[in-house]
Amino acid sequence: MCQRPFGESGPKGEAICAPCLGAPPPHDGIAAGTLYTDTSRKLVLAYKHGKRIALAPLLARMISARLPESDQERLIVPVPLHRWRQWQRGFNQAALLARELEKIGCGDLLVDGLRRTKRTPSLGGMGAKARAKFLAGAIEVAKPAGVKGRHIILVDDVLTSGATSTACVKALKRAGAESVVIACFARVLDEALKHVK
Repeated sequence: MCQRPFGESGPKGEAICAPCLGAPPPHDGIAAGTLYTDTSRKLVLAYKHGKRIALAPLLARMISARLPESDQERLIVPVPLHRWRQWQRGFNQAALLARELEKIGCGDLLVDGLRRTKRTPSLGGMGAKARAKFLAGAIEVAKPAGVKGRHIILVDDVLTSGATSTACVKALKRAGAESVVIACFARVLDEALKHVK
C-alpha cells in the first residue's frame, strides 16, 4: 500500500508492509523518487534552502518514474505553504515540482487546491505526534468542488513522518476525492537514515 521497499529478497507484487497492516494509512500509495540519504538530502537542501529551483525538472522526473500507471485523469495538488512561509522563502517548492509533473504529462495542476489556514512552526526535528498536533486544523481544501470525485497526486519535496501529507490527504478525502497518491522526491525511512550524516 505505501510502496515501502522490502529489499531484493523481500516480498513482491501486492505485499503490504507491517506498519500498513497494523494501521492502514488514509492515502492510496506513495511514489517517492528516492530514499532520503546523504546524497538526496544535499539535493533537497540545495533546492529548498539554497534556492536552486532549476533542480525542479530533475526532481520531478525522478518522482514521475515512480508514479503508478493509471487510466484515470489525475489532478496534481501541491502541499501548501502558509503565505508567510512562502513570502520568506520566495517560492513553494512543492508547487514547482507539481508544475513540472504537469509538464511531463502526469495530470492537470490545481496549484491552489489546498491552503494552510494557520501558521505552523518549522516541523523539522519534531516527532510524528508533535507534527500532527501542530497540523491539526491547519490545512483545508480551497476548492472542494474541484477535487470531488477526482484522483489526486499530492506533491511534496520530502515525506518525513507523514504528518503533513496525512493532514492533506484527510482534507482531500473529506472533500470527496476518490483517491490520493502521495508523490515526493525523497522519503525518510529509518533503514535509510543510517546513511545520512
